[in-house]
Amino acid sequence: MVVLENFGWVLVLIGVMVMIHELGHYWAARYFDVKVETFSFGFGPRLFGFRRGETDFRFSAILFGGYVKMAGEQPGEDAVDPRSFQAKPRWQRLIIVFAGPWMNIVLAVAILTGLYMYQYPKLPESAVAGMVGLVLPDSAAAKAGVKEGDRIIAIDGKRDPSWEDIIMKEIASANRTMEVTVLRDGGRLNLTLTPELDERNGIGRAGWAEQAEIQIGSVMAGMDAEQKGLRRGDILVSVNGQPIRSSYRLRELIKASQGKPVEVVYSREGAQHTISVTPKFTDMDGTKSWMIGVGLEPRVTYVQLGFGEALSESVQHNIRSATLIFRLLEGIVQQRMSAKSLEGPIRIAQLSGDAAREGAAPFLGLMAMVSLNLAVFNLLPVPILDGGSILMLLMEMTIRRDLSLQFKETIMKLGFVFLMAVVVFVIYNDISKIMPQG
Repeated sequence: MVVLENFGWVLVLIGVMVMIHELGHYWAARYFDVKVETFSFGFGPRLFGFRRGETDFRFSAILFGGYVKMAGEQPGEDAVDPRSFQAKPRWQRLIIVFAGPWMNIVLAVAILTGLYMYQYPKLPESAVAGMVGLVLPDSAAAKAGVKEGDRIIAIDGKRDPSWEDIIMKEIASANRTMEVTVLRDGGRLNLTLTPELDERNGIGRAGWAEQAEIQIGSVMAGMDAEQKGLRRGDILVSVNGQPIRSSYRLRELIKASQGKPVEVVYSREGAQHTISVTPKFTDMDGTKSWMIGVGLEPRVTYVQLGFGEALSESVQHNIRSATLIFRLLEGIVQQRMSAKSLEGPIRIAQLSGDAAREGAAPFLGLMAMVSLNLAVFNLLPVPILDGGSILMLLMEMTIRRDLSLQFKETIMKLGFVFLMAVVVFVIYNDISKIMPQG
């Protein structure tokens, strides 16, 4: 049942993004009077649809993806018709191709703007930005000399970073040195830290965590935490007398219990409660460990932003996210990082189902993130993708003549082979992530 739910929700997720992406191509083509023959949701044989004017709007058999077919679009097709794609000036073709990824960027910004106008996550007034709440033994942070209670005031040139900024720097800097400045006992210390590569996920890990009040973000059905009455929004105060200021600390304490009951102190509506919870040895995403059945997150308060402020925050968030994507790709090319950080259709389906079950806001947040990723991926200079077409058009505009048909066909074939190889890899990568380790 869960698998079917995940499949349904990923169709919704991809359906919206594909529709917006292809509408970008369609509207730009219509604006420049290019004949659009087909607007298809999905690939393969036509299932059903309708014709409006000269365009066949259809649903096709393979629902993952979609396309807009314009007259004279492919290299070698007849460009005599003045309304064909190839007959239009290169600058118009460039806009038509770019319009698809651009609409995905607009969708990502619009979704987050709307979410921030409804609820914008903000740390409590008592929280101090950049405070380190946990340093794992033998981690990159520990080796660099970072200690619990340090406040990170600069990282790789970024001053007064939020913890989101710190995480993004950490993830994208596997096997690359970072300059970190911390405040400790009123003095400044300049440290050098090199995040280690997380072999399973292909990203950088420093082994530190934020100092913050930790609240329960989700409760697993059937686990002892649910049976003992813990709820989403409860603030964890301590476990076995140890203060909880990070999710790492909880996992450490639960692991140390080896299945024995732990004393949990939590706060709800200003009142503290104490219960005994028994951990269970559970397999989660291929990793077996002791768990009490709660998902944790830093405690935040939600405020409603005005349109201008919400738009500004949305644009800044998407710029940070796009920068992180490019840094990850750069790390993969430089072989500092692993392509295991890439997510494929199976993982996206799993994430879609999980987000949808949490509520509308998490699902829309995921949609914004995936839409931005789709835009960036499509803009890569790989033949058969929009970015490859943009690159060839820019080359033709520079040399002021068409590239040879043979060259274009060869490049398109190589691009197709590369894309299929990527698809096979990410599917294999998804399966390896959900299989038990070892």
